Amino acid sequence: MDALFGAAVERFGRVDLLFNNAGAFGTAATVDELDVDEWRAVVDVNLTGAFLCARAAFRRMRTQRPQGGRIINNGSVSAHAPRPRSAAYTATKHAVTGLTKSLSLDGRPFRIACGQIDIGNAATEMTAAMSGGVPQADGRIAVEPTMDVADVARTVRHMAELPLEANVQFATVMASAMPYIGRG
Repeated sequence: MDALFGAAVERFGRVDLLFNNAGAFGTAATVDELDVDEWRAVVDVNLTGAFLCARAAFRRMRTQRPQGGRIINNGSVSAHAPRPRSAAYTATKHAVTGLTKSLSLDGRPFRIACGQIDIGNAATEMTAAMSGGVPQADGRIAVEPTMDVADVARTVRHMAELPLEANVQFATVMASAMPYIGRG
C-alpha cells in the first residue's frame, strides 16, 4: 500500500481521497460451521485491507502540504442488521464502523475527514443471487429488490466533494423496498 500511495503522490502530487471499497461475503455458514481459514479470508479483505489502505492514505494526507484529505469507508447495512449465516461478514462490517470512528477522531488534527457509506442491495455481482431469493431472518427464502449502483456512486461523489470542514459521518443508501427496515 505504501508503494501504491507513493506512486499516486508521484503522479498526482498528493492524495486527497480514498474510497475503501473492498468487500467479500465468504461462505454462508453458522458460526460453528464456519472454517477458521474462511473467517480469516473475509477479515483480511474487509477489515485488514481497509486498515492497510487507510493507514497508507492517512500517512500521506498527514504529511502533505497543505495537510488533509478524506477517507470514505464502505460499510454495510449488515453492520446494523445482519443476514443469517453471515458472522464473518457482519463482524467485519461492524469493525469497519469502529475503524471509521477512530479515523475520524485521529484525523481531526490533520484535516483528515472520514465517513462511511452503508450500502444495501446495490445491483452488483455480490447481490446477483437476490433476484432468485435469499435467506431471511424468519427462515423464508425471498426475492429482494436491488437498486442501481449509480445511486451509490452519486452518494460517494457527494461525500467526496464536501470541503474538509464538513463531513457525512454515516450515510445509508439502499433499495427502498429491501427488508432491512423490519429485518428479523
